[in-house]
Amino acid sequence: MCTAATYKTKDFYFGRTLDYEFSYGEEIAITPRNYPLHFTNKEVTKEHFAMIGMAHIEGDYPLYYDAVNEKGLGMAGLNFVGNAHYSEVVPNKDNVAPFEFIPWILSKCATVKEARASLKKINLADISFNEKLPVAQLHWIIADRDEVITVEATKEGMFVYDNPVGVLTNNPPFKEQMFQLNNYMNLSPKAPKNNFSDKLPLYQYSRGMGALGLPGDLSSQSRFIRVAFTKMNSVSGDSEIESVSQFFHILGSVDQQRGCCDVGDEKYEITIYTCCCNADKGIYYYTTYDNHQISAVDMNKENLDSSMLISYPLIKGEQINMQN
Repeated sequence: MCTAATYKTKDFYFGRTLDYEFSYGEEIAITPRNYPLHFTNKEVTKEHFAMIGMAHIEGDYPLYYDAVNEKGLGMAGLNFVGNAHYSEVVPNKDNVAPFEFIPWILSKCATVKEARASLKKINLADISFNEKLPVAQLHWIIADRDEVITVEATKEGMFVYDNPVGVLTNNPPFKEQMFQLNNYMNLSPKAPKNNFSDKLPLYQYSRGMGALGLPGDLSSQSRFIRVAFTKMNSVSGDSEIESVSQFFHILGSVDQQRGCCDVGDEKYEITIYTCCCNADKGIYYYTTYDNHQISAVDMNKENLDSSMLISYPLIKGEQINMQN
């Protein structure tokens, strides 16, 4: 499954993990301002905000998993299997297919406030990209440096939730994920005290007992709790290197190792990639399962007035720095 998070020091950072048993051949994709975006409702947007993110490129079309635009707005789609529900096409609405939801928002909106206004007109329609790529069941996190929201389309309708923790995983629905935080209000980064009973001589038997009781399994609910706690208690400097490094450590708390999440037929979910984008500067950092060295692509080093899609394949081989 997947985990997304936001982080703010001097700059604003947005990123996620993609956890799955196989890759679709994703690449870093930059959509310049004049790349024509053809939407399923027949609208063609020839001039729009530039964006950078991770995408599977199919027929020169970027199917974004996550992206940020040049104005600092970020968006990511995460699996929401069993709960996501999309509607038939509705007249007098902006009918948007799930696969084009990210470019629809990021091409038009500079802030979460503008995204909220756009969402009021949107109907997420049950439309697939093609026969080989069926409709993905997703929910989304949308964020800028000032606020974060979660968008979910279910049988009950489309809902937009304030997201005060700036974290999203998969199931259950976001309201339930947030409610579960109540069960962990006693968590603390400090060493625990004996609140169990004053009749028992319980004591701290080791250093490093902070966060005692933090869930450690790979379920989406546990990952939500773990990243929310890690992020909310995170301390780092505000330089670019310190901030990016800390962001990868935050998402590293939910890293999935091959063999620990068996999905059957001798297949295992792994963290295929982890990304961190400086949304203020348009720099997309990433690691892959087989390459822990942080690589980066800077969208502002490209011609953002171009009409041609720009892409970079992921660097996947492990990079080891031999010191002798």
